Amino acid sequence: MAVRRAESKVAEIESPESEGSPEEDAGRVASFRAQDGLSLAVRFFDSPERSRLPLLCLPGLSRNSRDFVGLGTFFSRHPTEPRQVIAVDYRGRGLSDDDPNWRNYKPIVEAQDAIAATAAFGIERAILVGTSRGGILSMILGALRPTLIAGVVLNDIGPVIESRGLARIKGYLGVKRRPVSTWDEATAIVRDSSEAQFPDLPDDEWRAMATAYYSEYGRGLAPAFDPDLRKAIADIALTSKIPVLWPQFTGLARVPILAIRGELSDILSAKTLHEMAKRHPNLDALVVPRQGHAPLLRDDMTLGRIHAFADICDRV
Repeated sequence: MAVRRAESKVAEIESPESEGSPEEDAGRVASFRAQDGLSLAVRFFDSPERSRLPLLCLPGLSRNSRDFVGLGTFFSRHPTEPRQVIAVDYRGRGLSDDDPNWRNYKPIVEAQDAIAATAAFGIERAILVGTSRGGILSMILGALRPTLIAGVVLNDIGPVIESRGLARIKGYLGVKRRPVSTWDEATAIVRDSSEAQFPDLPDDEWRAMATAYYSEYGRGLAPAFDPDLRKAIADIALTSKIPVLWPQFTGLARVPILAIRGELSDILSAKTLHEMAKRHPNLDALVVPRQGHAPLLRDDMTLGRIHAFADICDRV
């Protein structure tokens, strides 16, 4: 399932066609070398305007850069205030190479990969948009590369991760799924696993979720991540106390934060969100109605709030 790419440090590679709305742009995909030589991919949503800070998007545990197609289209094509969006495919996800050592599928390595991406593409300062696992990486980057960060959008993640939601994700991703032959079948699987978290989602949004989660391979459609990622997930112990990340969160105290929570989330609790607001001097909170883990960042209200937040970060 590995995707082998060009030998040069930075190379353009073929961008897959968007399976979403024709108004959406699937972006321009490029590859770069990680610190250990692995070929990784990023997805650019280019903008002619470069005076504004770019958005650097970090996806969830098993997710990839296609989760940010809607957000990338919105910002790069904004009629009055466009800005560049860059979304990362972690190792073993999306268009990046699989890691031959599955034990490297861990946040510290993925944070280093994000730093390697910023170095490869000359990104000196950015607004981070971290969904779930990506939010954990954002907090780690606050310690590893604080000068990179102008602001952080934490999408349904915080210093305390609820064990109930973690168990649900572990159970779902731990199932080895056979390839499916049609997008309708893939969409039905995604809907069946997530409908409780997104009870009001229309059919076209379920299709968009499926096309971000599945990719076409020789035998049909399969989840767009290395099957060995399941070994890293299996290593997550639910019987012991889940570590809290308050020190890492506190490390972001110098930059603005927009904390987004899905109203139905089982990963980020209302209690934790309230405590985050108490502890951070410049935190804005948004609760997305009738969405769970993690909000899709595609609706007008959420995109509007991220847009206003990015404007604030430009001025800080």
